[in-house]
Amino acid sequence: MNDVVYLNGNLIAKNEAFISPEDRGFNFADGVYEVVKYYRGKPFRYNDHMLRLKRSLHEVRINLEDIEQFEGIFQSLLEINGLIGVEAGVYLQITRGSHQRIHRFPENIKPTVYAWAFPFSSKPDQLENGVNVITADDIRWLRCDIKSIALLPNVLYAQKAEENGSAEVIFIRNGVVTEASHSNVMGVKDGIVYTHPDSNLILPGITKKVILEICQTNGIKVTEEGIGALELADIDEMMIVGTGSEVTPVIQIDENRVGNGIPGPVTRLIQKKFFEQTQA
Repeated sequence: MNDVVYLNGNLIAKNEAFISPEDRGFNFADGVYEVVKYYRGKPFRYNDHMLRLKRSLHEVRINLEDIEQFEGIFQSLLEINGLIGVEAGVYLQITRGSHQRIHRFPENIKPTVYAWAFPFSSKPDQLENGVNVITADDIRWLRCDIKSIALLPNVLYAQKAEENGSAEVIFIRNGVVTEASHSNVMGVKDGIVYTHPDSNLILPGITKKVILEICQTNGIKVTEEGIGALELADIDEMMIVGTGSEVTPVIQIDENRVGNGIPGPVTRLIQKKFFEQTQA
């Protein structure tokens, strides 16, 4: 695989890609990002990702008009890096740009745009057998609906999960499950799928959207309602879902086994229908 990235209009070798130390992404985490996964050379839900990107840019007031350019750029990155036809991802980051450090928005600066492609394989063992997760207080800011590069709380808790031998951290705010450090969360009780409604407290997940469509098509009842922390011990099934997680069953939360300790039937059905879409 070659190591070529996109930076501010150019495809260049990664070791030649530099940004200013005055970039506001570096100084303030003043930027947003997206990750698109490609299955067999095709982007999955590309338009949904771009719509979310537009929304994030609008919410943080970064002006970048030519969103349409990215489809071709992503394709070029995949081709030049030898990633056509395999499971791959493209990471895109846009910051407000570079300027002498001031807190307010500087005038007349150009956004910094960076993208790179990478192998992004599924995790068959986790998908088949499920994972353990832990819970933690949701200490993040109140605009989690923006896909911001300011991810320090997520990083700290992802490290805590790693040290605990767990795959993810499920966040709890005011006694209710919101989402996880890099996934949305969906639970099943008595055949009904429960998930936190889209709001400022969670990222509106693309995979979550796909699953809600799957549920509607297949007659699975959905309640968009956050799962109570005290209800986790009695949940029948649990999933973490996202571009990287796809549809990963959860078989243990903290010290409590989920259901029978194996992925449940609703999760398996959703998994099946999800991967039918990715391979279409």
